Amino acid sequence: MGELETSPPAALRAPRWLAGSVRNKLLAMALLPLLVAFPLLVLALAVWSDQAYDRLLITKVRSDLAVARGYFDQVLIEIGSGTQGVADSRALADGLAPGTPDARAALAAHLAAERERLGLDFLVLYGNDGLPLARGAPPGLSLQDQRAGLLPQPPALGGSIQARRDRAKASLLVLDRAALHALAPHLMSRLDIPLVPTRNATPTQRSAEDRAMVAQATLPVVDAQGRRLGLLSGGLLLNQNLDFIDHINRIVYPAGSLPFDSQGTATLFLDDVRITTNVRLFQDRRAIGTRVSQAVRGAVLGEGHTWLDLAFVVNDWYVSAYEPLADASGARVGMLYVGFTEAPFRLVRYAMLALIGLIFGGVMAASAWFSLRWARSIFQPVQQMNLTMQRVEQGQGGARVGPLPARDELGALAGHLDQLLDTIDEKTQALQRWADELDRKVAERTRELQASNASLRLAQEQLVKSEKLAAIGQLTASIAHEINNPIAVMQGNLDLIRDTLGRATDPVQGELRLLDQQVERMRIIVTQLLQYARPTEYAGYVDTLPLDRTVDDCLVLVGHLLSQTDIAVERERGATHGVGINRQELQQVIINLLINAIQAMPGGGRLRLVTRDMEGGAELQVIDGGAGLSEATRERLFRPFFTTKNDGNGLGLWISQGLVERYGGRITAADRGDGMSGAVFTVRLFTEPRAPAATPTNDGRPLPG
Repeated sequence: MGELETSPPAALRAPRWLAGSVRNKLLAMALLPLLVAFPLLVLALAVWSDQAYDRLLITKVRSDLAVARGYFDQVLIEIGSGTQGVADSRALADGLAPGTPDARAALAAHLAAERERLGLDFLVLYGNDGLPLARGAPPGLSLQDQRAGLLPQPPALGGSIQARRDRAKASLLVLDRAALHALAPHLMSRLDIPLVPTRNATPTQRSAEDRAMVAQATLPVVDAQGRRLGLLSGGLLLNQNLDFIDHINRIVYPAGSLPFDSQGTATLFLDDVRITTNVRLFQDRRAIGTRVSQAVRGAVLGEGHTWLDLAFVVNDWYVSAYEPLADASGARVGMLYVGFTEAPFRLVRYAMLALIGLIFGGVMAASAWFSLRWARSIFQPVQQMNLTMQRVEQGQGGARVGPLPARDELGALAGHLDQLLDTIDEKTQALQRWADELDRKVAERTRELQASNASLRLAQEQLVKSEKLAAIGQLTASIAHEINNPIAVMQGNLDLIRDTLGRATDPVQGELRLLDQQVERMRIIVTQLLQYARPTEYAGYVDTLPLDRTVDDCLVLVGHLLSQTDIAVERERGATHGVGINRQELQQVIINLLINAIQAMPGGGRLRLVTRDMEGGAELQVIDGGAGLSEATRERLFRPFFTTKNDGNGLGLWISQGLVERYGGRITAADRGDGMSGAVFTVRLFTEPRAPAATPTNDGRPLPG
């Protein structure tokens, strides 16, 4: 590092700015919070609070819109499911059966009762020719109205009957007067909404809204053989549906949910016209018939965006959210709106800003007063110490501050400065020695740091591998949970078959038992998949299994695949030692290897299964006559999601490897190497399971244990 300078260090050199101006600068520092910092702080607080206020309100109204849309979608689902329930009813199918006396009257009575129970506005049954057969009319509807409606025909059903029934959900439709009269003549009184002149709305020549927005579900009615007997259409008219919009408002804005007496509102638009709302035009009149502004209409209906901003609604400012509503074809036909009055929040914001300003003003003024009071006792000792440092800088090594009358921290600081000046000379030599020692230690630490960096890189590589395995485990857990549902349905249907048929199932008891075994095996495989996400929650039982017998059992389970090919199976039995592993897990590993071998020989060939003893356990070799394994394939063979099949998922060998390594075993893969094409997969297991350990891959690198 060389020789140290003998001149005073930079920390002891006199700052030029203190000379002759200490008093003025200390006074300026005392007044700085009051003159500069306080206005800047208040300005920053005002800007921040304004932005935070706007973001808070927008976030609030966005969540309110999500709640309203969730309820709206739930209503559509309930309409669809309710209509499907009526369509699936035995009474409806029996009424449509040929030769049923008084079928029309019975169907009408049944539909009327179901319409009342489901809370629908209309429930109409059509024949396969598209003509109405019966209508669930409300009480008091005239016979002429009940029979009205030769048109329109119900919408055509796309896709299969089963596909249509599986996605039973009401959709929005916009109907003209004739269509609504044909569908539900008793609802005509809720049409013809007069348009109220609205400021900033899109110019129009219309004077009234005579269209209807309905939430309608149309589903097929089928008999026990799956033949379509007719169509059932049910739904709600949303025009002037005050109960519907008031219920949305109560869900989104229950009593007491908005502070400061802010009022929450909800609205349903047909195009840009409010067809049902709880926004008040006057004290006792709702703003039905008013229209949305041209800017909102263009953004929501024109561009399909969700509007989240402050808007003037009818007669007041609201924090508003508008979302487009689409019909069954995807065309935007209306909007869903929620919002709340902004004035109460604005007044509270101004009051809080004023209060915070007063508090900050008082604090800053008091701080400035105390700063000025104590500045006098600070700048005089500081000025004397500054003069002493200037003399030392000029070469007067004996200059000292001397005793000060002050007994506070400044007096102690002056004494420490004198002591520091006394020890500078003797410490200079010591610093030189320490510099040499520091150079040596730096070199030593540098070498240690290089070694630590190398170790850190290895740890980072291991961490990346662990994170990948954790992500795969999470994906595996989600897939396994989804598979559990169809497994439960399969098992339940098997039990139902036995309970329903009774003794009639005796001829197929063997097949049913095989189905039970395979369903149980599927359940166990799902459990094993979950072990990769939560291994401590799914621990299997370990048995000492004869390897040859287990291989025989697995051949039976893949017999149906072998029967479809020209593959000859050759067995070499040489294993007398048992292997310690869970039975189902061992079957899963062997079956996976057998299926891979069968798929590797689509044109037929020989499949050799060789078992032999090894030290402490036994091993199984699965030898196929397929195309073999390339070097690139062997390097990636046991990695998750790697596959050479068009329809494979790349998890079979990875899962099998994990199962075997859990018991201390290992799976390896190689080409046959005897002048013949094909691959050899070797499974080695111990009689007594061992702790998992890192095992080498086919390219010599260690696998995670």
